[in-house]
Amino acid sequence: MNAIAISLNGSILNRAVLVLNSNYAPLHVCTTRRAICLYYLDKAEILESYEEAAHSPSTTLSLPSVVKLNKIVHYNSMSVILNRRNIVQRDHHTCQYCGKSSGPVTVDHIIPKERGGLDSWENLTTACPSCNLTKGNRTPSEAGMQLKRQPVRPNRIHYFQQFVRHQQLGWRPYLFMEPLQ
Repeated sequence: MNAIAISLNGSILNRAVLVLNSNYAPLHVCTTRRAICLYYLDKAEILESYEEAAHSPSTTLSLPSVVKLNKIVHYNSMSVILNRRNIVQRDHHTCQYCGKSSGPVTVDHIIPKERGGLDSWENLTTACPSCNLTKGNRTPSEAGMQLKRQPVRPNRIHYFQQFVRHQQLGWRPYLFMEPLQ
């Protein structure tokens, strides 16, 4: 096996790669660096590639965009892990009270924890620091604020679909966004 010595810009190696289970079910999103390791360890095959390539003295490899694992990974959950990063991603880095999408966002409990509000997809949303301070320890109605969009629990397919950008058009058939060809 040839080892690839990658001397590329770190951002290229951190590009998103869709990982499919051996039955083609979407499983995970990893970096190109991890996908190349899976490929060279003979744990995955490359189905789609980006235009850029990684070079070593003896090998050139197109950067993977979609890889399929060679062995099935038993993972039945269609749920997305509840954490700050996934909440911010679900809400598109946008304050759900004022709609501001530039600058930092915080995670806000719609019903405050002191009043029995849970850490759940339906009770957590993003807010800019100004709106979070204005709302304080009150409900949105008590603070005279209204949510732009009611928060919902995402499933894994919707979670993966939000990664699809111009460079990830090859992901679309695997995420049920268009028919396989």
